[in-house]
Amino acid sequence: MSSRPLTPSRDRAPHPAQEVSPQSASRCQQHEQSHDPLLSAGTWYSTRELAAALRIDASTLRRWRTSRPPQGPPFVSMSDRVVMYSATDVEKWLHSRRTAPDRKA
Repeated sequence: MSSRPLTPSRDRAPHPAQEVSPQSASRCQQHEQSHDPLLSAGTWYSTRELAAALRIDASTLRRWRTSRPPQGPPFVSMSDRVVMYSATDVEKWLHSRRTAPDRKA
């Protein structure tokens, strides 16, 4: 897996209609530092975005979600057709699946 972070939308430019005051910018920075995944920018992935980040086919994520019991990273069903994945949950899931070989020589 590459060292690229799982937050591609953080690099997007702000919408032109959004004015950011120094006070609100400070509040945003404080909020991002608190690691609240629901409100921090760029912390949620669609099935397609997560599949691309993990370098797997989107059908694999769909199959994991619909298996009984569900497999794969935790997800949130927004509607019948929209599923979102928290970057924080995905990171935890990836770490839980990590295999570290014993390096005793």
